[in-house]
Order: sequence, then structure tokens, then C-alpha cells
Amino acid sequence: MEQKQDFSFHKSERLCSKRVIDTLFTGGHKSMSVFPLRVVFMPVTATQGTPPASILISVSKRRFKKAVKRNRVKRQIREAYRLHKHILTDTLSTHPETGLAIAFLWLSDRLYTSAEVNACIKRLLMRISEQIQTPPTDISTDEKLF
Repeated sequence: MEQKQDFSFHKSERLCSKRVIDTLFTGGHKSMSVFPLRVVFMPVTATQGTPPASILISVSKRRFKKAVKRNRVKRQIREAYRLHKHILTDTLSTHPETGLAIAFLWLSDRLYTSAEVNACIKRLLMRISEQIQTPPTDISTDEKLF
């Protein structure tokens, strides 16, 4: 039987924990950029009933003075994530004990079309899922081989 993909974005998928957000930006994280977005993410332990990935979206007031423009960008990012989050959830379903805390940061001073934001988010999510799939190399085991 074919499994139906969930194209929803629930409130529980939002990153709200101040402790997790502080940890995400102070250390123990990875980041990458695909202009006009930068993503910062780190693995967290997933508990029963929590979503596999929780996200935070930040658009600086320095970039857009008007709240209308900031809200438009945040809405575009949320919609793009909602449409392409299956890329991450499929990868994370193989590791049920692992979750992700993700922050999307807007870098540009201008507005982009929704299609451009979609492509950017899709590229970032694919790169994150590739990094999750590849196990980290342990230098100490490599040294033992020589």
C-alpha cells in the first residue's frame, strides 16, 4: 500500500525552545548557504510524539524595514519548507531516535519570487539530508589503520 505524504506544517514543527535555539547558534551546529538563504542545523534527540524536524525562520529588520515584506519572505519560506519537507522526513525516518533543529536565515536585501525560494529551500534540504546520511568520519579509527 502506498504511503501518503504529509504536506502540512503544524505548530509543533516550529522551534520555540530557547535552550535549543541558544545551543543551535552557540555551538555544535552545521551551516550552509544557498543565496539568499543560510541554514543552520544540528541533530537533537527525538522523543515519541515530537516531529522529526523543527524549524525557525528569521528575517532581519535590517534587511526589510517594513513588516509586510518580512512577513512575505517568512511566508514564502514556510510554504517552500511545507512542500519539500518530505526530503528530510524520509531520511530521518530511517533514524527514529534522531531529530533536527533547523534555522533558516534570510541574507538578501531584496524580495525573490516564490519559485526561486522553493528551489533554494529544496537544494538546502537535499544537502542536509545528504549530510545526515553520510556517517561522520572518525579520525582516530583512520589513524589506527596506518
